[in-house]
Amino acid sequence: VVDWSLCRAGRNIDAINKFYSPDVVSMESMSSPEMPAEQRGIEAIKAKNLWWMENNEVHSSRVAGPFLGDGDQFAVHYDYETTFKPSGQRMRMTEMALYKVKDGRIVHEQFFYSTQPS
Repeated sequence: VVDWSLCRAGRNIDAINKFYSPDVVSMESMSSPEMPAEQRGIEAIKAKNLWWMENNEVHSSRVAGPFLGDGDQFAVHYDYETTFKPSGQRMRMTEMALYKVKDGRIVHEQFFYSTQPS
């Protein structure tokens, strides 16, 4: 089971290093000019997280879960209030993430989210 205290403390890169498979696949709900929806490999996942942290000012965050599914899946609920630095737009983002585990490592993550202006 993943130690979500790292994510709750904003230490996402530490969590990735500790719990993710080198061959992890990450799927966002949509792509953007800055970021394709699908990312493959731990280095791409770390780069995606670093980009997000550099481009968003986090005003508040909450992490709930994990919510256990069948033997190799679990979900986590994230709630953020952020300002996207390039545009200055403040928003609230609610996100559900579905994770799949193999051999004790996260091998796949998929994100489902909604955003609304603050």
